Parts: sequence; C-alpha cells; structure tokens
Amino acid sequence: MLAKLIAEGRPLLADGATGTNLIAAGLAAGECAETWNETHGDRVRGLHQSFVDAGADIILTNSFGANRRHLRSRGLAERTRTLSRLAAEHARSVADRAGRPVVVAGSVGPIGEMLAPLGTLSGDEATAIFAEQIDGLLGGGVDVIWIETMSAPEEALAAARAAIAAGAPYAATASFDTAGRTMMGTAPEDFAGAFADLARPPLAVGANCGVGAADLVASVLAMTEAHPEAVVIAKANAGLPQRSGDHVHYSGSPELMERYAGLALDAGARIVGGCCGNTPAHIAAMRRGLDRYRRGPRPDLAAIEAALGKLVAPRSAKGPGRRRRSRDEG
Repeated sequence: MLAKLIAEGRPLLADGATGTNLIAAGLAAGECAETWNETHGDRVRGLHQSFVDAGADIILTNSFGANRRHLRSRGLAERTRTLSRLAAEHARSVADRAGRPVVVAGSVGPIGEMLAPLGTLSGDEATAIFAEQIDGLLGGGVDVIWIETMSAPEEALAAARAAIAAGAPYAATASFDTAGRTMMGTAPEDFAGAFADLARPPLAVGANCGVGAADLVASVLAMTEAHPEAVVIAKANAGLPQRSGDHVHYSGSPELMERYAGLALDAGARIVGGCCGNTPAHIAAMRRGLDRYRRGPRPDLAAIEAALGKLVAPRSAKGPGRRRRSRDEG
C-alpha cells in the first residue's frame, strides 16, 4: 500500500511519537512499552486512532524494541513474536476502520548491541534477531517494515535483509544526532546510498529523531542533494526535551512543526511526520501544513534556521560519540 500511495505523488503524513505519548497515557518510567500491546491494548489503539484522526497516512506499530535481545533483559525474549504480532494487530484494526487508505508500518528499532567489529554481534545474528520480530509484525498484518533510529548502516542492512527474506517491502531511517552524522559517524548521504547493493531497495529512506527539526531538515537536504531520485522521509523530534522534575516537555510547538512540514517538502522530503515529543496536535498541525503547501525554493541552512531556529549540532567533519535515544523517549 505504501508504494501505491507514493506513486500518487502527493506528500504523505506519518504519525508522531509512540513512547512519549504512551508515557502521557500512564506508561511508567522504565516500563516496557511493548508489554502494553498485551496489557493496555485499548490505550495503544487509542493512540493510533488519535493520529489517524489528526490526518496521518502512515501509523507505526508499538514495537520499536520488540526484538529478542531488548526483551531478554526483561525476561520477555520468548514473547518477541507475540508482542510484535499484537502491536501490528492493534494498528491494523485502527487502519482498517479509517475509511481511507492508512499504511500500517511495522516499527523495527535497533537491537541495542553493537555489531562486529566494534561489538560481538555478527551480521547474520542481527538478521536472525530482526527476522523473528518481522515475522511477528507480518503475522499481525503490517503493510511495510519501518526500520528506524539506526546509527550504523550495517545494522540497518541486517534488518533490511530480514525484511527482504520475508518478502516484505521496507523503509529505513537513521538518527543524525552527532554533528550532522549518526552516533557511529555515518553522514545522511551515505546512509541513503547504503542499500544500493541489496536484492531489493527500500521504498523510502530518511531521517528520524535527532536533535530537532532544523537539524533534521538539514539532513534531508544532504540526502536529496546526493540522491535526488530517492523517496525521503523526514520524521523530526518536536524540538528538544526539557525536564521539569519527572516530566519531560519538548520545546517545539505545533506551529513550529507546521512550518517544519512545509520546509521538509521544499528540501525534497516526500514523507513527513514526527518523532519524540510529537503529539496528535503536532501531527494535526503538520496536516494543515501539507494541505496548504505551495512549493517554495529549495532552502539553504540560513533559510532553515530562519524558519525553525538555530541548528543544535551543525555538521562537522566528524563529531564525538553520542548516546542513542532510549525507547522511552520516543
């Protein structure tokens, strides 16, 4: 279904955050979000419904960390397929009642361990771990596998190979949160080209999470400059997290994210949405931005900063290491 919607040529709207919105719905700090697929399915479906009501064309399943290695630390490794399937079924049930085409994307996040040679996990082991999760997602009825928040191309490729082996279409995004690169030093243009030698290319590639809307649009610029033929995804955080006691608030208003949506399209993105901190109100604002969109000039960094604020982590030749986003932040 995603390929069909892309072929129509109109900009597509993806949904917002899963983790931060589930926290607002009662998910406790440190609690495994994926277990809510079993214990609080009504709240998971309610979140999907709120994004569909806001105008999203694509909703991501509550399965970001539903892989065996991540779940093992919680004694849930043997629940991988079940929790993934339930995540897909919840999203599928909402999409099927939407009255319009809504894509169910199976969220596949990082394993949480480094691949060799920096770590001990081999590429084949990573592919097998992803394959188990993907099997559950496909069993629950997802339309596409959505590989997200990657730092190392090797890990994204392992997930892509698992999707290809399962006969599933896939998309892939990385988080460019370290001086314009991923935590592992990969530049946006290099990530976008990393899948060229696979048996089947991704339907779309792009950027998600990161350090705010301005930096993410800059990453989109780099991707589309190097790969103008690519269908590019922009899924930015709603500004930066600001902690007040136990509460985390994101600085980006719905109005800012409405401006971001149009600017991302001017930069060459075809799919726009939100990551950490983006509520249904933010997605509704992006919907307004897309519906009112009139193409403008391709922006430069000065235009991006004028519209969205200063870059938080401007591009450099190579940046220092940075932590990966935790599951509870997104």
